[in-house]
Amino acid sequence: MTDTNFDTLIIGGGPGGYVAAIRAAQLGMKTAVVERAQMGGICLNWGCIPTKALLRTSEIYHLMQNAEAFGLSAKDIKFDLAKVVERSRNVAGQLSKGVSGLMKKHKITVVDGHGKLAGKVPRSSSAAVAHHIVSVEKDGKKISDLTAKNIILATGARARALPGLEPDGTLIWTYREAMVPEKMPKSLLVIGSGAIGIEFASFYRTLGAEVTVVEVLDRILPVEDEEISKLAHKAFEKQGMKILTATNVKALKKNKDSVTATLAPSLPLKGEGGGGSAAAGGGEITVTVDRVILAVGIVGNVENLGLEGTKVKVEKTHVVVDQWSQTGENGVYAIGDLTGPPWLAHKASHEGVICVEKIAGVKDVHPLNVKNIPGCTYCRPQIASLGLTEKTAKEKGLQIRVGRFPFIGNGKAIALGEPEGLVKTIFDAKTGELLGAHMIGAEVTEIIQGFAIVRTGELTEAELMHTVFPHPTLSEMMHESTLDAYGRVIHF
Repeated sequence: MTDTNFDTLIIGGGPGGYVAAIRAAQLGMKTAVVERAQMGGICLNWGCIPTKALLRTSEIYHLMQNAEAFGLSAKDIKFDLAKVVERSRNVAGQLSKGVSGLMKKHKITVVDGHGKLAGKVPRSSSAAVAHHIVSVEKDGKKISDLTAKNIILATGARARALPGLEPDGTLIWTYREAMVPEKMPKSLLVIGSGAIGIEFASFYRTLGAEVTVVEVLDRILPVEDEEISKLAHKAFEKQGMKILTATNVKALKKNKDSVTATLAPSLPLKGEGGGGSAAAGGGEITVTVDRVILAVGIVGNVENLGLEGTKVKVEKTHVVVDQWSQTGENGVYAIGDLTGPPWLAHKASHEGVICVEKIAGVKDVHPLNVKNIPGCTYCRPQIASLGLTEKTAKEKGLQIRVGRFPFIGNGKAIALGEPEGLVKTIFDAKTGELLGAHMIGAEVTEIIQGFAIVRTGELTEAELMHTVFPHPTLSEMMHESTLDAYGRVIHF
């Protein structure tokens, strides 16, 4: 490289890193990104995007299997797993090339390699701030030393492995192997019922696999509103999934082409419907499946970043930052999954923009309010949420109004053949502030952004009630749920 000095250098080209780079370039900064794998990071290449391509295939497959309900005839419906996977990989590849194109458009230098902090340039009398050195390696060999006034760490995270339950890439999978199966497993055990686990459970179950989901807590999708979790549980069981809550995986025994899991209660048994362990009789049981998918959380990629000897603080595998993404080391920032939950691509992107704008001295930069970040799970039925759950709002001592509107009362949902679902809203009874929105059903991952705008704009129930929603649309349920919270629901 002929030019190795930059205003801002980002380590990691995922949805946090590349967006931060683009915004820095827009603000006139000389910018570089160091990426050791593929532009777009895990989200674009091995997460958000390719999984949605897989789930779209399973959605179409489900609709084709139920064609008669729409007055259509489709016989001998089959799928080609290799082509399903190929389409998913092609979608990811297309977008990764698109990100590389954006780097060229904004004249951002992209360095292929692993970057880590390697000290500071000796400060001269004329320099106001000492520049940081980033050493870049590729395949174990040093490529170059780069320098920059500002360093943004955006190295993301990876799947968590539990002692005794380590993935082997063959019988015990992480999300990577689950995305590119060589053959369709007849049976699967999914450990963990968060968004990643449930999405894979939904994909494989829809394509015909026998799926068992194990959750250590007393309900699936534990970060969601309890009412939504219960509706999801019922929907998944109706599809044929077996769900074991309050259950712990004690051991995994690998056989020649299968895995035997030993399961035991993780919580004391409760009465019927109380969420106790689903293990028979409260004792240990064994389950033998073709493959196991581990989806028990993620850990930050903090290793080999040169953090030793700096003031960057790491807690529970995540870098500690302030509201502007500043670490304890002057001029070193961190964004995205590396800094902890919520582990969402759109959170990382927004943090990148805020971080860069703060560095550039842009006026009216606001810190990120995590209560305004929507969370989406693209299973069938879809799940989306924002803000406080009903339980959390009550625990905070808030006086609330809760509105609900079922999909069965919405004309568009019935026309789509998707009459099962719920939109739930939670308002502050004193101020009318939208505290939370939680929903399950068709396309709710698209609808949730409307409530995100409401929270960001600090609107109240009054503005929502006065808004004219187009008919017939699923979005009308946002209106009806708000009306229901105030005793004015129309269509139910």
